[in-house]
Amino acid sequence: MPEGHTVHRLARAFGELFAGEPLAVSSPQGRFAAGAALLDGRVLVASAGGGPQGVLGVAGPGGAGGGVRWLRVHLGLYGAWTFAGDGSTAVVHAIGAPRRRIGERETVPAAPGGTPSQRPDDAWSPPPPRGAVRVRLVGAHAVADLTGPTACVVVTDDEKRAVEDRLGPDPIRDPGPGEPDPRDAFVAAVRRSRSPVGLLLMNQDVVAGVGNIYRAEALFRAGLDPMRPGRDVPAEDLRTLWDDLVVLMHDGARTGAIVTTRPEHRDDGAGQAPDEAATGRRRVRQNTDVAPDAVPADEAFYVYHRDGLPCRVCGTPVLLKELAGRNLFWCGVCQT
Repeated sequence: MPEGHTVHRLARAFGELFAGEPLAVSSPQGRFAAGAALLDGRVLVASAGGGPQGVLGVAGPGGAGGGVRWLRVHLGLYGAWTFAGDGSTAVVHAIGAPRRRIGERETVPAAPGGTPSQRPDDAWSPPPPRGAVRVRLVGAHAVADLTGPTACVVVTDDEKRAVEDRLGPDPIRDPGPGEPDPRDAFVAAVRRSRSPVGLLLMNQDVVAGVGNIYRAEALFRAGLDPMRPGRDVPAEDLRTLWDDLVVLMHDGARTGAIVTTRPEHRDDGAGQAPDEAATGRRRVRQNTDVAPDAVPADEAFYVYHRDGLPCRVCGTPVLLKELAGRNLFWCGVCQT
């Protein structure tokens, strides 16, 4: 599943590129043709993220008063939105596909012919779809293509609310007026369960938007053994864990990259991963790696995908085991 900051960045990108515009909606692949017909020609009036899913709200020409239809998308492990524009503004190149690359890179794509259009009367044509595009959204100045999602459906207001009501508190979302404190809700949900805290963090009913990376890294930073039953974790430790998730995930939403290491734990040589070709290990790459001020990928994490390498803090090998079908990384000395 995508990490939660990815979904929130997608919502922001759609708002910036398409808000208030009528959208031409199609399904080049053909699998979403019926859904595309329901959305085609309608105006984008809302975009939001929650947990692992994002929603786009579109209304008829008369505005939201004519009823809103929602496109609900779950990217899963392989889904991604890819964007292109007419060169008039910076757009995100691609967001999603955590099995391919984490984060995204902002670019100003060239218009047809290789350079942005210089004359206002030049018509812009979006590039042809590449690959199995499930959904294509075309606005006045940009296009967005969806490939490989786990779910892609048109839902009503009631169906959208039903999905949202099943989600736990989201560390990136600020509570609205009169809503309960999300930190208290998180602490209560964890402490009433016998399940390992490492499993509970991946349960979207307990906390929305935490994926495998934030799970492993936040537990390390909190010094918590991922196998400790939730009810045995002190409430104060859980409040600290929640506060750290808020900071980490807001940073991810702001920068488009996940960096969890503190500066004093970088550049010590411990984070240098073995050669990928020689060992067969898959390195974790982020699209922001090319930025001149980016934290190198091999120094961005404490334990995620560092099994067998020395812990950045104590030097003992990072551990790996499977928990509920997902790889779990942790330090057996630093996390108790």
